[in-house]
Amino acid sequence: MSEEGRPEKATQIKVGNHIVHDGQVFVVKSTEKSKAGKHGHAKVRMSVEHIITGNKKSLVMPGDDKLKIPHIDKKIAQVISVNPDSVQLMDKESYEVFETALPNYDEIGGELFSGDEVDFWIILGQRVIRKKRALD
Repeated sequence: MSEEGRPEKATQIKVGNHIVHDGQVFVVKSTEKSKAGKHGHAKVRMSVEHIITGNKKSLVMPGDDKLKIPHIDKKIAQVISVNPDSVQLMDKESYEVFETALPNYDEIGGELFSGDEVDFWIILGQRVIRKKRALD
């Protein structure tokens, strides 16, 4: 499997799948397959949303086109410190300390403080905070 992910035909992509398009990762919000005429090829229309920015776009492609399904590594980290534009985290498994972009608090479930735990994903070598973990 390549660093970017495994290939999948456009007709096999389902709602909720993550795809790589133009080097960016998107989540598929809707798909529509249409058959063309007698000698035409099936077309696929997809509505996708960027997983970090939330920007939406529509894609139209032949059904035989291959898209990459990215490998997503899901992990847990503890917040070490919160800076004006970044968050310092420690991976709970490897104890590696790293910084990542400050997330949108509304999307992850609240403001972050030192000691909080978060779920983060590693996608295409980039670390993204996905949600704040609830306290036990």
